[in-house]
Amino acid sequence: MRISKNISYREAVRSNTAKRWGIWNTPKPEIIENMRAVAKNIFQPLREANGNRPIRINSFFRSRRLNKVLGGSTKSQHILGQAIDIDDTHGGMSNAEMFYWIVYNLNFDQVIWEFGTDENPDWVHVSYVNPELNRHSKLRARRSMGKTVYEVLT
Repeated sequence: MRISKNISYREAVRSNTAKRWGIWNTPKPEIIENMRAVAKNIFQPLREANGNRPIRINSFFRSRRLNKVLGGSTKSQHILGQAIDIDDTHGGMSNAEMFYWIVYNLNFDQVIWEFGTDENPDWVHVSYVNPELNRHSKLRARRSMGKTVYEVLT
């Protein structure tokens, strides 16, 4: 089964943490449809803009249990298959370039500059709900006193 032309089902649910902890990380059909919407409206256009070079998926679907083990928010859109964490490890666009390309070219719900430096995030989190409900929220995640804090970007 494929989520999209360039995302296999296996890649979309892969988690070393789930394997280590014996966590079942299998999405329901309606969640797979959400994942396909993220792939169609975010990942595939970005990959094409990136010259069709691979883009690493750090995290896509997370079961509630896996999300809890990872310390994710109880409201994480990964649980619904509506969010994907991406990282350039293949020499295409930098993470910063992907972040800004998404902001200026796509209809997204939320995009987060995840940690890193002022020049480049460690990875990019992006979510998609649907054209009518997408918030176009731009955030930057930083660590402060051991906690993650989010700064709203304009």
